[in-house]
Amino acid sequence: MKLKTLNTTLLLIFKDNKVLLGEKKRGFAKGTLNGIGGKQDPGETNEQAMVRETQEEIGVTPIDYRLIGEIFFDTWYKGEHVNMHLNIYTCDKFAGKITETDEMTPGWYDIDKVPYDKMLQDDLLWMPMAIAGKKFKGNVVFNQDLVLQSHHFEETDELSDISIE
Repeated sequence: MKLKTLNTTLLLIFKDNKVLLGEKKRGFAKGTLNGIGGKQDPGETNEQAMVRETQEEIGVTPIDYRLIGEIFFDTWYKGEHVNMHLNIYTCDKFAGKITETDEMTPGWYDIDKVPYDKMLQDDLLWMPMAIAGKKFKGNVVFNQDLVLQSHHFEETDELSDISIE
């Protein structure tokens, strides 16, 4: 059986040797810290989804963002076994005021003290590359309890910013 594919985005905002992370208040990975993002809606590009999700989750619009990572997940979402394609972006400029919403509580964290113990297990594997300004691709397998089963990451210059059907 072919699994459904979810196209998703994530944005890491950097400022003054800090990274903005948000605590998820609901939905996928509730209670964990992560970058800002979510699912791509039909008819949207990955970039449009990343901008919309950032506006919805923390009230700002990213400026001068760049694609730095791509991860393919074999995971579970709302009880369903799915493939998840994640495009990861970074930026250091944004318009608006960072605001807590019903989806996320944002906060700044020192890049040398990222609280990986409050994040999903794969974040420890790729976030140091993102912080170092490297581009990367990866594959991650989670079980139904979002426990990491296997992974592979590598640095790359080739990122596609495409949606997977």
